[in-house]
Amino acid sequence: MTTKKRVAILISGRGSNMTALVEAARDLSYPAEIVGVFSNRADAPGLQYAWLAGIPTAVRSHKDFASREVFDAEIQSILDGWGAEIVCLAGFMRIFSTGFAQHWTSRMLNIHPSLLPLYRGLKPQQQALDAGATESGCTVHWVIPELDDGPTIIQRRVPVLAGDTAEALAARILIEEHKAYPEALRLVATGAAIFHA
Repeated sequence: MTTKKRVAILISGRGSNMTALVEAARDLSYPAEIVGVFSNRADAPGLQYAWLAGIPTAVRSHKDFASREVFDAEIQSILDGWGAEIVCLAGFMRIFSTGFAQHWTSRMLNIHPSLLPLYRGLKPQQQALDAGATESGCTVHWVIPELDDGPTIIQRRVPVLAGDTAEALAARILIEEHKAYPEALRLVATGAAIFHA
């Protein structure tokens, strides 16, 4: 049995994609183990799930730090303490300093609820509806300093239905997110997906 990759997950909220990754990692054949969950919000519901699952957690509010760089250095210290080899962003609502993003190049993943490069940033489901898109979906991608950019690892598609609201579309996409993220992490952890700038 090859050594499992040590994965840390960063969240700011409910952590539903974190939950999908934790559940996938329960399978003994899965090539990654979740070694810690970090949040910048003490009230993030996902922390309770992680704690109940026996996963180490850490919380630091970005508001307590003088700059983005100082906050990121604190996150780095926590990740080092966990021995993290891969970082998965699961609804982590902070933009990283360039140095932090560069440090984790080829080792940090994010999931975004659109078919990137379409509809970057906030409210991508509403952006898709406003654009009259006939399909949307989700993208798991490598993180680089530029927001919602970086090479794609996996995309999954869903149709945009007549009468869709942003909430209805988001719910349909979320089902696919929970499949795509564990599969993308599997590809990265096994070396089947390799970062190409």
